[in-house]
Amino acid sequence: MYEKYNRPSVDDIFAGKMSKYALAIAVAKRAREITDEAKESGKVCDKPVLVAVDEFKDHKYAILEPDTDD
Repeated sequence: MYEKYNRPSVDDIFAGKMSKYALAIAVAKRAREITDEAKESGKVCDKPVLVAVDEFKDHKYAILEPDTDD
């Protein structure tokens, strides 16, 4: 029926280098890109957020945060 999705831990995705907020924003932006690409090509992507999470987990994309010098 439904396949079980094993949620990756945040530490697996970026080893504690970034904030959870940065991860959430990056996944949301990538999911939006996946949706837009699917619309342009006429394909259907059922779960773009899960695809985006997997892409970050597999290190296909990196999250860049500005350096803060306080």
